[in-house]
Amino acid sequence: MGLKNQSSKEQVTEFILTSFQLPRHLELILFVVLLVVFLITISGNITIITLVCLDQRLQTPMYFFLCNLSLMEIFFVTSIIPKMIVDMVSLNKAISFLACVAQCYFYFFFGASETILLAVMAFDRYVAICKPLHYAIIMNRWVCAYLVFGCWLAGFLSPVAPFIYFYPLSFCGSNIIDHFFCDYVSMLKLSCNNVHFNLTLASVLSSVVLLSSLFVTLLSYIYIIVTILRMHSTKGRQKTFSTCASHMTVASIFYGSSIFMYSLPSQGRSRDVQKAVAVLTGMVTPLLNPFIYSLRNEKVKEAFKDCLKKRKAL
Repeated sequence: MGLKNQSSKEQVTEFILTSFQLPRHLELILFVVLLVVFLITISGNITIITLVCLDQRLQTPMYFFLCNLSLMEIFFVTSIIPKMIVDMVSLNKAISFLACVAQCYFYFFFGASETILLAVMAFDRYVAICKPLHYAIIMNRWVCAYLVFGCWLAGFLSPVAPFIYFYPLSFCGSNIIDHFFCDYVSMLKLSCNNVHFNLTLASVLSSVVLLSSLFVTLLSYIYIIVTILRMHSTKGRQKTFSTCASHMTVASIFYGSSIFMYSLPSQGRSRDVQKAVAVLTGMVTPLLNPFIYSLRNEKVKEAFKDCLKKRKAL
């Protein structure tokens, strides 16, 4: 498998990712699966972005946010899956220290940005359903641009403090990370220093980002559900609920897996369970997002059909 410990007398300059530690033939099968998942995820999210940019019917705040969500998903999966794919066919699963730190940083950067954006999307649905007469004023072009910029900026800044305190740490023992990507906690466990403060800081910041975003999302949907229940028309209730169903599905999967990984105590939790949940967050959710939003959204399906017709006409 190409796994070995670096001498305890030397400063660690690279890490070894154990990945899933499967027999060789199963690793080759997983390589094919990961490659297919990656290509479908990238192409699906690029399709969403293209449709939103080209179709006039999708030039609304809701789809503007969806476009940015797809862009975040592309960056998110690109931060981990290409390295995993290479490791599946390579006996050398090493990654340099700086590359490992960079992978970890970008993973949390895009993950935090997506977490906050999901809360913004829930707020957008709240305004659209609960304050429809004021929607155009509240969610104007500039407000949407500022909200999206705030998501990217907050996501970029949220991992800064943990990595500032991470960089001075010494790594002089084992260099084997029992994970398929450079997870922050897994790297900290390899340090020669006392990392209690680092673990606490990372846990607090993760909890603040996740739980505050979850609070905004839940509060928005509480108001939305109350508004829907007050509607007299059954057809109106179904139509209104359908506009939120896709976002609720994505948010439930993402928040559930993320909170399990980063906000709940990990003592007594097996590494296999943590890897499985990481797969759900880092691969399954980005893969499902384009399908969830397209299959449950009539406007997206119509835009896709029209795009195909125009392409055939050329």
